[in-house]
Amino acid sequence: MGAALLLASCDTQLRKSDAELGLNPQQASGRRVFDRHCATCHEAYRAKAWRGPSLEGVFKKQFMPSGTPANDDRVREVITLGRSKMPAFGRALDQQQMDDLLAYLHTL
Repeated sequence: MGAALLLASCDTQLRKSDAELGLNPQQASGRRVFDRHCATCHEAYRAKAWRGPSLEGVFKKQFMPSGTPANDDRVREVITLGRSKMPAFGRALDQQQMDDLLAYLHTL
């Protein structure tokens, strides 16, 4: 039983602080938006899918998991209007929160 517990804990990572991640104030604010609205379905720092696809490296790829271009306009549109099983957040986020969230997503 001890070995199983040890192996299970290997997959658990301690949450890094904003400073450890090198986030500026806007990106740190975007991280808080992500934690509140996105983290229930999406992983930020692991490629493992949760209820929705991982967003790790979303802007480092040419396309998002949905096959649409990974650029600010398209990501903003998906967040605002929703897509497939993802709800729309256009009414939940103001312009500043959206800008902060996009700035954070660029760090993943």
